Amino acid sequence: MTDKPIDDELLSAWLDGELDDEQRVRVEAWLREHPEDAARVRLWAADAQALRARLEPVLAEPVPARLEQRVWRRAPAGAPWLRWAAAVALLVGGGLIGSALTWQLQRQQAARLAAGPAAAAGQGWVQRAAVAHSVYVPEVRHPVEVKAQEEHLARWLTRRLERPVKLFDLRAQGFELVGGRLLPDAAGPSAQLMYQPIGQAGEGAQAQRVTVYLRQPEDDTPAAFRYEQRGELGMFYWVEGARGARPACGYAIVGALPRERLLALAEAIERQMPEDTPPAR
Repeated sequence: MTDKPIDDELLSAWLDGELDDEQRVRVEAWLREHPEDAARVRLWAADAQALRARLEPVLAEPVPARLEQRVWRRAPAGAPWLRWAAAVALLVGGGLIGSALTWQLQRQQAARLAAGPAAAAGQGWVQRAAVAHSVYVPEVRHPVEVKAQEEHLARWLTRRLERPVKLFDLRAQGFELVGGRLLPDAAGPSAQLMYQPIGQAGEGAQAQRVTVYLRQPEDDTPAAFRYEQRGELGMFYWVEGARGARPACGYAIVGALPRERLLALAEAIERQMPEDTPPAR
């Protein structure tokens, strides 16, 4: 057991690879004994990955030729050290620009969240679906809360979400159900169903797992069928409107799969939508 608590600063340093061997072993032992902290750290890693995916194309852009020529042109010809100083200034300036872009992206995201659920409706729940995927897909022992073999899974999620939850059959597309779990969402509880390639249970299947996120949509959530790419993750998401006694439901399928393969899974889900039945009580 790890007696002394591990604070967030040490967890962050571990995530960034800044600890010596003794500290690293201690933190890893703590994470094995405290799954809640392990889940938080994976959440931080997922956020960092999403941020890098957004900023890397900008940071990879070359310095504009006009700026580079202007700096070199202003350095006196007889002072080569000044030319080297100018080159260093370009590199430092690029780093400052990258930091500014990071800060600006974080500030814009915070502003969207501060504006309330209506402003974040189109983006917030899709982000939560991606983060939930990144947090639970790597799990080996506890990837789901209720396993697929347990008969009450669909009834339990249907009752908690107050809308029909169908366990979609994706075996024709090469995937079998692992199970599901209940998750928090801005508009109430949401659910996650997890699938993996048939016959590939265990660590080898983790990279190819896909998750289906179901939730109660806000009134102003766009219903259109859309696709997004966030780093290695692709996702299709849409809203099925209310039909008869069945309330509206938002869906997102997430996975590190080619777009065409993910689309085939999304279409299979659409073909298996629940009937117009009232939610179980």
